[in-house]
Amino acid sequence: MAANEDLEELPGVGPATAEKLQENGFDSYQGLAVASPGELSNTADVGESTASDIIQAARKAADIGGFESGSQVLERREEIGKLSFNIEEVDDLLSGGVETQSITEVYGEFGSGKSQVTHQLSVNVQLPKEHGGLHGSAIFIDSEDTFRPERIDDMIRGLDDEIIAATMEDRGIEGEPGEDEAMEELLESFLDNIHVAKAFNSNHQILLAEKAKELASESQDDEFPTRLLCVDSLTAHFRAEYVGRGQLAERQQKLNKHLHDLMRVGDLNNTAVLVTNQVASNPDSFFGDPTQPIGGNILGHTSTFRVYLRKSKGSKRIFKLVDAPNLADGEAIMRVEDEGLVPE
Repeated sequence: MAANEDLEELPGVGPATAEKLQENGFDSYQGLAVASPGELSNTADVGESTASDIIQAARKAADIGGFESGSQVLERREEIGKLSFNIEEVDDLLSGGVETQSITEVYGEFGSGKSQVTHQLSVNVQLPKEHGGLHGSAIFIDSEDTFRPERIDDMIRGLDDEIIAATMEDRGIEGEPGEDEAMEELLESFLDNIHVAKAFNSNHQILLAEKAKELASESQDDEFPTRLLCVDSLTAHFRAEYVGRGQLAERQQKLNKHLHDLMRVGDLNNTAVLVTNQVASNPDSFFGDPTQPIGGNILGHTSTFRVYLRKSKGSKRIFKLVDAPNLADGEAIMRVEDEGLVPE
């Protein structure tokens, strides 16, 4: 619903207010229904009381805000997509892959392969559904200067010939897997579907999340709608800018809002949200692994799925599911090779 007249049917929304709302990404009743009065007040330049009336009317129009039966929840969850790693052991651990409408956090020390996961899933999300993809595009918020188009090229060439052939046919690309001209055309089409933005500080990163919401919403009628949002890394800027205990509360409050902005992108657009997280060593730990993810309980509670990625011998990586609402904890093994993430 992108027409101003639709929004103008809500109480307190005139042409000017509707235009302001649309400029800030509130172009549907559903988007308004999950907004807060304070957020809407600042965006549309209306009082909080008016903002509350707009939100209540949007909830009624979108049929949001009431209770529903468990059967209805189950029916709604059938719309959720699973983005495959195309690594059987990892996909089994995740019951099919990374879920849409959820935040999946991958944490680990430097060199453990977190950025490799974001690159691989940015490729996999574009694959046909019968080959583990979601036939969608990706948004990549880059806070550590990690995105490399050359790595995307490596990973595309590392796909099985059967998957490459099916993807070329899906995109109308003539030629055979491995042919230079056909592979160049395939690479270009993949890169065109990855929207990359470099975040220069935490405020810019938060702004990019808001822009991602607009981009994801606008893409839903496209051939490749947004089905993956990557943030690599979620916490780097927050960790650098908010130093010491005196700024901890402000950092966590800001991080919490940012996470909920990301969650909203996933919920409203049936998009998988994948964030990477840095770690710290706990000096008080005498036994076990002292590596702990940063971000505290705010990030721990907001992440739907939490994965610890750690180094092993050579290119081997241990993929450990630490927390999930409906899955048992467990470990899987994969390798990071030139051609991407591959089975052990």
